[in-house]
Amino acid sequence: MASRFLLLALLVVMTCSIALATESLQDFCVAQPTRLAAVNGVVCKDPNLVEANDFYYSGLDIAGNASTAFGSRVTSVRVNQIPGLNTFGISIARIDFAAWGVNPPHTHPRAAEILTVLEGSLQVGFVTSNPDNRLITKILQAGDVFVFPEGLVHFQYNVGYTTAVAFSAFSSQNPGTVTLANTVFGSRPHISSDILTKAFLVDKQAIYNIQARF
Repeated sequence: MASRFLLLALLVVMTCSIALATESLQDFCVAQPTRLAAVNGVVCKDPNLVEANDFYYSGLDIAGNASTAFGSRVTSVRVNQIPGLNTFGISIARIDFAAWGVNPPHTHPRAAEILTVLEGSLQVGFVTSNPDNRLITKILQAGDVFVFPEGLVHFQYNVGYTTAVAFSAFSSQNPGTVTLANTVFGSRPHISSDILTKAFLVDKQAIYNIQARF
């Protein structure tokens, strides 16, 4: 019986330790990126120098230029845009789509994402991890909401003849973005063609042709 109480006490201590490790110990920690320090995040600005603009951003009402190779434009509002987001674990982005534009398959290694469609129709989806690699996909209309789990490959595709707009919120001040095609075929220096031919089961010329586009 004593050992059970000891185990329970240990679990409580561990749980409290985890909670305290993620607890905010002050009202805010406005980022001051000009100060260099080896920390996981951004050093805090002197609270006495904090002002309203540290928590403010303007311009998400302005459409991004979606005349890109993919037909989409992401306007991110992260800790670099709003220093006051530092330590809060949140950020937001606007995504504009041209007709038939796509936000190509990518991941956010540090955040889950919740997307809301404001205008147009989007096909969205994500792929589960190995070994199932199951595609979870749905067509969304204005007002619909969809969640992408942290770290999983996902995409958004405008399935209409008109432009589309969506807003996404993230569970990190800096979720990171890893676009698969850019990462695999556009790395500097290039990943060896010997590796990519085996990974994608194609010949080297196919790899060279794709790498040339990135």
